[in-house]
Amino acid sequence: MTPFRLILSTILILSSVAVAQAKTVWVDDMLYLPVRSGAGTQYRIIENALPSGTPLELLETSDSGYTRVRTPKGNEGWVASQYVSETPVAADQLARANRQLEQAREELSQAKEQLAQVTSERNSLESSETALSSRSQDLQQELQRIKNIAADSINLERRNRELLEENQKIRNDLEVLTAENERLEASKESDFMLLGAGLVLGGVLLALIIPMLKPTRKTDNWA
Repeated sequence: MTPFRLILSTILILSSVAVAQAKTVWVDDMLYLPVRSGAGTQYRIIENALPSGTPLELLETSDSGYTRVRTPKGNEGWVASQYVSETPVAADQLARANRQLEQAREELSQAKEQLAQVTSERNSLESSETALSSRSQDLQQELQRIKNIAADSINLERRNRELLEENQKIRNDLEVLTAENERLEASKESDFMLLGAGLVLGGVLLALIIPMLKPTRKTDNWA
């Protein structure tokens, strides 16, 4: 073999080993799989009874029907290639599917709980919103009532002021009428006094005039 071919073969082997190291294989559907120290049944068993579904780290493959692997315990050896699979066995797939199903059920249950909680919070918020809306309407009605009362108060104050002005005017008129009445009363008393004085004077005059009107008796010369 030429040096070039030797180098090329070495590169190919290293490449295949590097690729193989990145892969994981599983023990196929058989009860137990022995791990041997070499690629053949003549080699001793270094780890026995690998159960079906055991994950193995793929290290190397060969044309002899054997594959070099590393077990979960860290042992490196050879196993028959026909008993390893690049996909998990059906039992493991079923178990994983069951686990995924159980996880999905748990997530669904959690989602239902969250949905129930969110629904409860939403209902609570709707109730709060309804209560706030009702309270807002009550406050608006109360505000309108206060506005009406305030408007009535303003109207009452204006009416009260008008009544006070009218009352003051009436008082002024009453004072004027009272003064006029007092003047008339004084004038009436003065008229009564003048009338009385006139009557007294008239009586005096009559008393003086009437005797003067009586005829005097003539002196009886024959007496």
